Amino acid sequence: MTTRTVIQNEDVSIAVTDRGGDGPAVVLLHGLAGSSRELLPTADALTGSFRVLLVDQRGHGDSTRRPADLSRRAFVDDVVTVIEHLLLGQKVALVGQSMGAHTAFLTASARPDLVDRLVMLEGHVAGNDRAEGARELGAWFASWPTPFADVESARAFLGASPLAQAWIDGLECTHSGLRPRFDPDVMERTIAAVHEPRWTEWESLTVPTLAVFAEHGMFTTEQKDDLIRRRPGTRRTDIPRGSHDAHLDAFDAWVRILRDYLGQDHAAR
Repeated sequence: MTTRTVIQNEDVSIAVTDRGGDGPAVVLLHGLAGSSRELLPTADALTGSFRVLLVDQRGHGDSTRRPADLSRRAFVDDVVTVIEHLLLGQKVALVGQSMGAHTAFLTASARPDLVDRLVMLEGHVAGNDRAEGARELGAWFASWPTPFADVESARAFLGASPLAQAWIDGLECTHSGLRPRFDPDVMERTIAAVHEPRWTEWESLTVPTLAVFAEHGMFTTEQKDDLIRRRPGTRRTDIPRGSHDAHLDAFDAWVRILRDYLGQDHAAR
């Protein structure tokens, strides 16, 4: 049975969807400018074997839209609070995509006592090394002609890609039209923090980790190889044909890899 819960972490409300299930706990973390909604199909593919929780990270979805603290530590503290409140501190498998993968790995590094396994889809510990990258992304989000009058208007601007559809599905209906559930300046500040390299935390990470990359993802061959070279115990799997949003456009391959990894690890415990 699905339940929706709001967890308070000081001055921030964190919305959590619990899909239920009797197996080991899995916590899913979405990427920048997304929400837990886009990971619902992934959750549904796991629910029969696992208890799956989906978190709207601060600044996203139904969680606090404009938190004062957008540091990486704040995002980690939110995940820890969710685990400690809803899962009574038991160890979980943390699964994240893009920014969510970054949050997940930092959580595993800070609190290995709470994390049994880590899966990073299209995630890395060193972000965009272009200083203007975060500003450009924020400017692009700010260019959206919101509010959109209707779904057709949103699709005309955003396009028909799986990612665009995820954004459209997540739009909030307001009296003035359809608006995204995030603010451009918050996204800019959030991704700027993600772009700061965190190699120390990565190299000291003790939690078993699977790094999943897509053939047409955002990272170069050198970046992917460097991630594994600097932590040789990390397992790596590549998804053919998928994009940075492989959980949307290479769903079957993504779920197969995820289920296999979580199932093998569960059997080994």
